Amino acid sequence: MKRSAEIERKTRETDIQLTLNLDGGGLFSNDTGLPFLDHMFELMAVHGFIDLTVRAKGDTEVDYHHTVEDLGICMGKAIDKALGERKGIKRYGQAMVPMDEALANVVIDISSRPYLSYKVPLKGSVTGKFDVGILKEFFRALVNYAGFTMHIELLSGSDAHHVAEAIFKAFARALDQASQREERLDDVPSTKGLL
Repeated sequence: MKRSAEIERKTRETDIQLTLNLDGGGLFSNDTGLPFLDHMFELMAVHGFIDLTVRAKGDTEVDYHHTVEDLGICMGKAIDKALGERKGIKRYGQAMVPMDEALANVVIDISSRPYLSYKVPLKGSVTGKFDVGILKEFFRALVNYAGFTMHIELLSGSDAHHVAEAIFKAFARALDQASQREERLDDVPSTKGLL
């Protein structure tokens, strides 16, 4: 069964089309109007073996918040839809990824219980024109709509670009691990019989 999804979201602030295939090969085509975020989505696709196409137009003349948050909503909805009933998945994923001086740890539970712990202390958070501090809003929206419990922790790092890269790569690898099929399981991975 193909685990893919197409999501469209149009508001007064944003217009987004997103397609995602969890069982892809890392193909990507991104145009969010935010080049740094396009780069992060490219990393997510390649390191998570996700085929991803994103087109977005937002009110970036105001600031980047609406676009970044709405992209998180769309990504979360797409992942949730692609996972379907969540039968036969491993459920848990963890990845610790370095990027030069930065080291990020991401742990995911595909639990249907949205929760984000985001421990990313960073003194200087701007890289180019992008403030990586806003990525918390992206991941908060993502977990709320995907139904994940997720812990993101920066263990070390001072360069905002490196920190963001480490987080996105770790997220991609943890998602790939958690969403993989468990051959020994036909049902959902829960003693309750429901996620």
